[in-house]
Amino acid sequence: MPVGGQAVIEGVLMRNEDDISVAVRRVSDGEIVVRNLEPRKKFKGLSEIPFVRGLFNLYDMLSTGIRALNLSAEIALEEEEEDFGAREAILTTGLALLISIGFFVILPVWATNNLWGLSEANAFLFNLVEGLIRIGLFLLYLVVITFFEDIKRVFEYHGAEHKSVYAYEDGKELAVDEAKGYSTLHPRCGTAFLMIVLIVAILTFSLVGNPSLLIKIASRILLLPVVAGVSYEILRFSGRHTDNPFLRPFLMPGLMLQKITTREPSEDQIEVALAALKQVVGEDSLDRQPSD
Repeated sequence: MPVGGQAVIEGVLMRNEDDISVAVRRVSDGEIVVRNLEPRKKFKGLSEIPFVRGLFNLYDMLSTGIRALNLSAEIALEEEEEDFGAREAILTTGLALLISIGFFVILPVWATNNLWGLSEANAFLFNLVEGLIRIGLFLLYLVVITFFEDIKRVFEYHGAEHKSVYAYEDGKELAVDEAKGYSTLHPRCGTAFLMIVLIVAILTFSLVGNPSLLIKIASRILLLPVVAGVSYEILRFSGRHTDNPFLRPFLMPGLMLQKITTREPSEDQIEVALAALKQVVGEDSLDRQPSD
């Protein structure tokens, strides 16, 4: 598994295989605090099976991200630490998935089905319009959240994470001056994965045809594991062949989407991302504090 990560509150999560680190700049004094997160081992075997691993890696990414967000808030704002274990992660991840399914799966189907003539249109036309509505809702959601100042800072840390990973992949010294010249757009980004999911969903859902509304909704929900599995394999393959000119057109939608979800970071933010990265690749240079 390649090194990767995500932005959190005033910091960055980095992951290298089972090594997970969260680095956060504390608001009160500006110090960088680095903590480790224990990986969840529950679905370890299933997460290695092609076309099955996508669903379980997606769950792992969501649950780890939620734990990291909770930890980063505690560090950055110096709140009293709460026990956020497996049960809480499952409940929070489940709630997030239910909201996402309602807004990005059920709502587009219902809206398309109520457009004049489309409830009895051919399957590909129906699913194309449904997919375009779903993409539109997703883009609208991203644009709306960019107006929140806290989200802008998260997007800046997202850019810092990508720059740091690029420096590591190119074998550069893990220093701010080396990392800051890289792009904020990365082909293996989770944002790119979401765009692949939206496109694969159009093709997958077309196989169901254009049945009644209830069957359409049920089929979308039941086929989500298939969409996630196929999308994950596409992301893995494209991430390993980023220099292939035939794949570049397929990478472009995800990269363009990152123009919304990443911002140019400050040197201080890159420093935080590098602190997390150094922890998971063995370049230990700061005072570390273990945490679950």
